[in-house]
Amino acid sequence: MRYTMETCKNLLEIIKLKNIHLERLSNTKGSVGEREIISRIESWIERPKGNELRILLKELSKTGVEIKKSSFDAIDCPKLVDFKNPEEVQAALRDMTFIEIKTANQKRVKENFEGFFFALTGSEISAAEQLGSKHKVALFNRIKDELLLTSIPEILARVKSMTWQLSVQL
Repeated sequence: MRYTMETCKNLLEIIKLKNIHLERLSNTKGSVGEREIISRIESWIERPKGNELRILLKELSKTGVEIKKSSFDAIDCPKLVDFKNPEEVQAALRDMTFIEIKTANQKRVKENFEGFFFALTGSEISAAEQLGSKHKVALFNRIKDELLLTSIPEILARVKSMTWQLSVQL
C-alpha cells in the first residue's frame, strides 16, 4: 500500500491525539512522583530491593504477615535499619509503617484529590488488611504539590465510583 503525504499527516495526527488522550488518562510518571515524595520526607525510605527485601518479607512472615513485594512503595522508618541484618529488621518492624504511593499528574485532579482515578491492587488491599494501622496510602498531587496520608478504608469511604478488574498473565 502506498501512503500519500496527506495520509501520513492524518496517521501522525491520530497518533498525536491518542498520545494526548493516554497522557490525560494515565499516570505514566508515578515512579517519579514516588521518588520525589520519598526524598522530601526524612523518615521515609524506598522499598528495599533484592536480598534486603527478601529479609524484610521473611521477618514480616514470622509475625504472621504475608505480603507481596509489590504491595508497598516506601517505608516510614524513623530509625536507621540495616536491612541485611534479620535481627535488626525484626526489632524495627514495630516502628515501621508501610506506604503505598499513588501519584496524580493530571490537571483534572482537584483539591483534596477529588477526581483522582487510580487502582488499588489485590496485593495492596491484602497488605492493608494484614498490617492495619501500619499501612498507609500516600496520595501525592505533583501539580498542586499536595500530599494526603490516608488508608484504604478511608479511601473506600470516599469512593464516587468503582470498577472491578481481573488482571491475568498468560
